[in-house]
Amino acid sequence: MEEKKKKQVRGIRISTVNMIMIFISCALYVLLITATVRVSDRYKDVHSSMDDYIAFEENEALLTDGSAYLTEQVRLYTVTLEPQYMEAYFTEANVTKRRETALEELKTSHEGNKAYEYLAEALGHSNDLMNDEIYAMRLISEAQGYPEDRLPEEVQAVPLNDGDQNMSQEEMIRKAREIVFGTSYQEVKTRISDSVNSSVESIHEMTHQQMLGDAEELESTMAIQRRLISILFVETIATFLLIIMLIIKPLRVYVNCIKEEKMMEITGSYEFKYLALTYNDIFEIKNANEAMLRYRAEHDPLTGIVNRGGFEQLKNMFRVKDVALGLLIVDVDKFKLVNDGYGHEVGDQVLKKVAAFLKDGFRATDYPARIGGDEFAVILTSMSEEMQGAVERKIAEMNDRLMHPNDGLPQVSLSVGGAFSENGFTDDLYQKADAALYVVKENGRCGCRFYEEGMKTS
Repeated sequence: MEEKKKKQVRGIRISTVNMIMIFISCALYVLLITATVRVSDRYKDVHSSMDDYIAFEENEALLTDGSAYLTEQVRLYTVTLEPQYMEAYFTEANVTKRRETALEELKTSHEGNKAYEYLAEALGHSNDLMNDEIYAMRLISEAQGYPEDRLPEEVQAVPLNDGDQNMSQEEMIRKAREIVFGTSYQEVKTRISDSVNSSVESIHEMTHQQMLGDAEELESTMAIQRRLISILFVETIATFLLIIMLIIKPLRVYVNCIKEEKMMEITGSYEFKYLALTYNDIFEIKNANEAMLRYRAEHDPLTGIVNRGGFEQLKNMFRVKDVALGLLIVDVDKFKLVNDGYGHEVGDQVLKKVAAFLKDGFRATDYPARIGGDEFAVILTSMSEEMQGAVERKIAEMNDRLMHPNDGLPQVSLSVGGAFSENGFTDDLYQKADAALYVVKENGRCGCRFYEEGMKTS
């Protein structure tokens, strides 16, 4: 009958829907990641183009500044006749070398394009000017009569023309100034400026075209990305709707059925329908066995407290609960002598008295149980080691009353071993309590001890 029911189940399988949605999501995710990577690459290209443009402008400014600095120093030298300006000139030309450094930094990334060629042309014009500038410095040095060995090597290496050697001091100075301030000199400076401007225009146009291309591709890729995100959104909504229809709605129905303790409706996906049929079978079995379960949970007919079967159920219940609790194992000392000396009826009265003491002496939330002939146990809920003293006082009070009866029953006493657990009814809790009980019996009975490290467990 059960197999027939299961064969009649029809419905959409969550596993199938799940695999389809996973496949679609993975495909969309891969496409989206690819589009995102392409967007990132295009952004890097745009950023790189801008960095190249900025670097080119910086190096162009470096070359221009270097050339202007040389002009400034040679002019200051011809005007002031102070040798410190000649020294500054050659420091720039031979040590700082801003013009050469600028062109060298651009060589790797820009060599071969027009912008680089214009800058190289500007450097060439600047180098041409250096010949005139050094000759002008030679004239000033001769006019000032500076020692030959104190002049820079470049100045020493330049000989004066035959006609210039016979000039007077004033004529040499005048000619030097004409060289660096004259029309020919300024024309070359203009060519340098024109070459630099042409370089800037060229790099600007090249960068502009490159950024336009990158921007168009970036926009195209972002459009694809937006479409993929929209599809993924729709797919997500569809997934949520399927979850609501196939899972959440049936779950609500099933929860209500469980709360109302009735059989489940057959609804939802294939898996939930199958679950409902299985649950209903178990529900029927549970109802059929309920009487037997109640019987197993019955209390001990003599003492009125939980019997051994109930104690085992309590143990299992507290095994799955991560709570602090304590366990007491209680033995009635020398109970056999009571049975032998006074008879079993008196012995039964003593057991009922002990059970009543255990039931009344602890809280309503604790569970006293008779687990053997004269053996009892108490599960103490929400109990920690800090409460050990209170438990020991309770046991001492019980022993005092049992040792001084006023009801005509014989004197008896209790030997009690206890243990605590922070994690519910653990596997070793009973052994620890039993080990503590053994210590009590070995030390004269009639007392209570709790497990301590070093006590021997079985």
